Amino acid sequence: MTKLKNWGILTMITLLIPVLGFAQKNEASIYDYGKMWTFEHAPIDYFNKTYNLKVDQEWFDDVRQSALKFATWCSASFVSPNGLIMTNHHCSEGEVANIIKEGEHILEEGFYAEKLEDERRSPDLFVDQLTHIADITNAIKTAEAKGKTDSEKLELRAQTIQSLKDKYSKMQGWEGLRLEVVNFYSGGKFSIYGYKRYDDIRLVFIPEVDLGFFGGDPDNFTYPRYNLDCTFWRAYENGKPANTSKHYFEFKKEGASEGEPVFVIGNPASTERYRTVAQLEFDRDARYNILLESLNNRYDDLNKEYDKNPSLELRSQIFGLSNSIKAISGIENGLKDKDLMQRKIDMENMTKSKFKGDDYWSELASIYKKLKPYGAEINLLSPSPLNGTVMALLHQLYAYKFMVGSDASDADIETQKAQLLELIEAANTKEEQTKFVDLLNRLQQHDRGDAYLSKVFNGKSADAVVANMFKKSKLMKPKKVAKKLKPKQFKKLKDPFLDMATILVPRYTEGAQLFRSTAPQRKVLEGKIANALFQVHGTSLPPDATFTLRISDGIVKGYDYNGTKAPWKTTFYGLYDRYYSNDKKFPWALPNRWLNPPMDMLSKPFNFVSTNDIIGGNSGSAIVNSKGQAIGLIFDGNIESLPGNFIFDQAYNRTVSVHASGIYYALKHIYNAERLYKELDGK
Repeated sequence: MTKLKNWGILTMITLLIPVLGFAQKNEASIYDYGKMWTFEHAPIDYFNKTYNLKVDQEWFDDVRQSALKFATWCSASFVSPNGLIMTNHHCSEGEVANIIKEGEHILEEGFYAEKLEDERRSPDLFVDQLTHIADITNAIKTAEAKGKTDSEKLELRAQTIQSLKDKYSKMQGWEGLRLEVVNFYSGGKFSIYGYKRYDDIRLVFIPEVDLGFFGGDPDNFTYPRYNLDCTFWRAYENGKPANTSKHYFEFKKEGASEGEPVFVIGNPASTERYRTVAQLEFDRDARYNILLESLNNRYDDLNKEYDKNPSLELRSQIFGLSNSIKAISGIENGLKDKDLMQRKIDMENMTKSKFKGDDYWSELASIYKKLKPYGAEINLLSPSPLNGTVMALLHQLYAYKFMVGSDASDADIETQKAQLLELIEAANTKEEQTKFVDLLNRLQQHDRGDAYLSKVFNGKSADAVVANMFKKSKLMKPKKVAKKLKPKQFKKLKDPFLDMATILVPRYTEGAQLFRSTAPQRKVLEGKIANALFQVHGTSLPPDATFTLRISDGIVKGYDYNGTKAPWKTTFYGLYDRYYSNDKKFPWALPNRWLNPPMDMLSKPFNFVSTNDIIGGNSGSAIVNSKGQAIGLIFDGNIESLPGNFIFDQAYNRTVSVHASGIYYALKHIYNAERLYKELDGK
């Protein structure tokens, strides 16, 4: 039996969380780094002691190989011995669009393959099963030790990784696998993963978007919740359903129960829990706050466009943007939470006190002190679509200014000129003028006493500055612009747009160059800090998420919110309450087939919450009990879980899942999907 190394470090931490209990909000804990455990350091002893279980390495190997990576963006799992795959509706929506035939409306009406031959292949879809893992840390560390400089060490690392890939590709059992080398703790540990790929994936069932997307943007990242966010696919090999009888999650239609230990096996994409306090303060003051402003402006623009020309594609873009806004708002609010930040400070200080080495934290903090004044400029002055067409035009004008004064070819100049003409036409609107006014106002709000801003405004308001630019610019005169862009004319051109470009673009370039030039040093220091944490805590701290397979433990448990209590489960009764309470309107609309449910279905659990640690990429993960049975399908987190990007808060963080009963009884009573629900039943 594999034991969790260095778990003894828990006894050295005075602020230890009691078994199945939670730390107070202002107490630091090793669990602040989360519970996304890797399978090569399976926390067998911890699971057994914490939840009074008797799981072993065989159990971990089985659940690992029952789980899947769904393409490059989600998670999934096998839920029958015949290659049946379960994942989320929102993970599958884009792939389903690729198999729609003329005249069909699968996204709006749903799809169910009544017969095996009706299952429909998505041409580019694949899933990966992690079948083999090997620890290669020693081989890589030995090779790196021969290098004298950081560059030499990185080169030796790359050579060794390639050599190991070649070696393992020829080893028995590893042949034909897709190999990937992953590193944890910024190079503290290395593993090689072998994936079996299934690339014949066929759709079995997907509900209507009204069910998979029920509640839409308003309900996103909230709970109580009422979503049938599920899809079923099937893996095929040699034209037949794949034989997955060795490893799959038996589907338990009774689903989860309150208080039971549960485990999420999936591929969380990315967390930043090893960022230092100095980095988090930068994120709070000069990163997320500014990005959030830009995203909100873009959201408003898209909604105005949707009001004029509504479309499913535009609605999807708006939801995606809103999803990002909510996620980043949650992170930003967490960074402003004094209790959460104090926990990061306390944990960092505790680690530093136990680490016998240089103060890498202070070195990194000094770099971020230099970067902080450029936070606004890096975001607001970049040629990003979020910053409007005028800002993109200024970058192009600045580049063209140097091009016409260089030995650039006539062809290159003509290409650049053509691009400028397109940008000028796109920028010459009231909407873009207004966007640029807003951008300058935001730049002024984040003013840190920079001299360049006095040149921009010259004592005037942003409205006056921009109005003057558009009024006096020869480039904004359609009849004159082509002539003014000719190289000889452009060299002599005096224009307020060119003046603005000459002020703003160099400021952006200065900041961008500082970020780029310090990147190697920051990366090295981040690695040293992560290694320091690894030396102090070992594998008792899980590494940051990297879209590799993890297992997260928790219990089914409600929580206090909004002055009341969120129950551990919701029922179909609640679905209909949302439908009628919102006057049957989108995004709480229901298809006709849902309007006359059988009474015995209404009280069945529909969605539920648990204390597991998840993040983006975990979507589509099965949530299983201690027997390895699928008792639900995760699809979201509550709003309180959003600071999970940098800290895991067990007291309020909740994973939101579709209950197995919700899936089973919807298939049985609403969709009459007999072949499918019987397969889930093991019949």
